[in-house]
Amino acid sequence: MEFTRFGKKMTGNAGILSLMDDLGKATAPGSRPLIMMGGGNPGQVPEFQEIVRREFLALGENRQRFLRLLSGYGPPQGERTFVEALAALLRREQGWDIGPENICLTNGSQSAFFMLFNLFAGEMEDGRCKKIRLPMAPEYIGYADLGLDAGMFVATRPRLELLDDRMFKYRIDFDELEIGDDIGAICVSRPTNPTGNVITDDELARLAQLAARHEVPLIVDSAYGLPFPGMVYVDAAPMWNEQIILCFSLSKLGMPSLRTGIVIASAEVVRALTAMNAIMALTPISFAPVLARGLFADGEVTTLCHRLIQPFYRKKMELAVATVAERFRGIPCRIHKPEGAMFLWLWFENLPITSLELYQRLKDSGVLVVSGHYFFPGLERPWQHTDECIRVTYSQGDDDIERGLQIIAEVVRRAYDEKGNRR
Repeated sequence: MEFTRFGKKMTGNAGILSLMDDLGKATAPGSRPLIMMGGGNPGQVPEFQEIVRREFLALGENRQRFLRLLSGYGPPQGERTFVEALAALLRREQGWDIGPENICLTNGSQSAFFMLFNLFAGEMEDGRCKKIRLPMAPEYIGYADLGLDAGMFVATRPRLELLDDRMFKYRIDFDELEIGDDIGAICVSRPTNPTGNVITDDELARLAQLAARHEVPLIVDSAYGLPFPGMVYVDAAPMWNEQIILCFSLSKLGMPSLRTGIVIASAEVVRALTAMNAIMALTPISFAPVLARGLFADGEVTTLCHRLIQPFYRKKMELAVATVAERFRGIPCRIHKPEGAMFLWLWFENLPITSLELYQRLKDSGVLVVSGHYFFPGLERPWQHTDECIRVTYSQGDDDIERGLQIIAEVVRRAYDEKGNRR
């Protein structure tokens, strides 16, 4: 059977496919138990789960709402009452000049980025090919293979700022950040997946100015960000105008299986996404928006983010950092300053094996992580650093976090010791 070029691209050796395949195999019946520190599956916040259960039971008791959910297609823009509630919330709490015409729902944020990237990059009507500019790499593993055309991304190598306590931070190198005529959009995640980096308000404003000057959109992936789910541990503020496209997800709020992405953009972009929704899926799934509508309508979601979601993940982050400080003594390891999301990004300086080989050794030892080399799409020149990092998720139970990091320390220590013994 012969596949098209598109078919071969979408079924090839993609990083996101490897990650999700690992997750599926690890949770299959009869599989060997693994400590799941690889994927971005959110943790279980008991209080939030009980609130969702409350809303689910209330939905079931309201026969009219329940039958409406089951018995008809929604509009291709997404469930109308949720869209209206979200627009009202953002007008009220953020002061944004926004209406339902500025919001489109998708079947998960991954689908949203597939549509957005191919809307703004690829072959144009006049034969030119445009690209997505990533202001710095590493960036989200799921971007790399979303382009219909090869070589869709171009990334700028960041500046590395060494910090106290064996930490470091990536900074956008604006001196090297070029926005040429071949750029169709700029895209950055905030907080960044995989590093937990939160670009500053000033950096975000500079990117917005660059986008406006070159008349391209700035796409900001806020799956872990502000105003919801609010997994941000430093001072930061959200920003939106019609040059900016904000992307959110109900997954990281605590409903990953219900696959709902949210795009906030100009009315023109929303109309385009709505048309693409209709062609690709007829309509996005309504279950999560119907379930969550009340939380957004009365603003309860904001309180939950401040009171439950952010403190839950911040506490886990602090545990993970403390565990690395204790267990990784003597290992040349730096942590990217964890400013948000649910990840530690570990940099092993002069690692004697590749990050992909380290991933395999850890998997054999019972811990799933993600090899760092997947997170550098679009870099134009080789960089040893890309093979010295791994992403570790700390969203699972505290015992798993501590045990998993202990195993990582043991495996990495052996790798360095093997190098020393070969000399």
